[in-house]
Amino acid sequence: MPRRIYIFLCCLLPLSLSAQVLTGLSTRWGDSFTEWRILTAAEELEGELVQIWQGQDNWTEWRYRLGEAAGTIKLKWPENPNQWEARGDNHIVTARTLYRNNFREWRVTDGTHTVTLRCRYQNLFEEWMLQSDRHGWFEMYTYYQGDPRDWVIVDELPADVPLPMRMMLSFLVVFHSTPKM
Repeated sequence: MPRRIYIFLCCLLPLSLSAQVLTGLSTRWGDSFTEWRILTAAEELEGELVQIWQGQDNWTEWRYRLGEAAGTIKLKWPENPNQWEARGDNHIVTARTLYRNNFREWRVTDGTHTVTLRCRYQNLFEEWMLQSDRHGWFEMYTYYQGDPRDWVIVDELPADVPLPMRMMLSFLVVFHSTPKM
């Protein structure tokens, strides 16, 4: 009997981490966009999204950690900002612009789920959403208008959408909506 419980808990733990609902992103420092706090529905569970090569003006590689889950997000090809890749928890997520050098619309896929993330208004980078709610709903907007340091996330994606995909969606929004200084 104890072995069955152990096996059940080992199978359940990865599912609970992958179904973690994100509620917000906030810069760790008021004057830098290279370190972010990840907020979740479980108040005691907080994570981070950090630029790997800080101080070198290299915005191409990031790492994230949320509880025991960790992964990376990096530019797929050097000098081509149209494709990113997230890796974590045995998942690979790819994000590509729908149209070359149009960073307002992204096709994001993990091989099982494919969604299109876009700016709600083409001339404003403060509100982003999924183009269709067929795969659930995901939306991000700034907490204060005109201030890209704090973001609200409305994450109503299905439980089987892995954390690396949720992180990729969040990353694309903050990366393309904040200054690179």
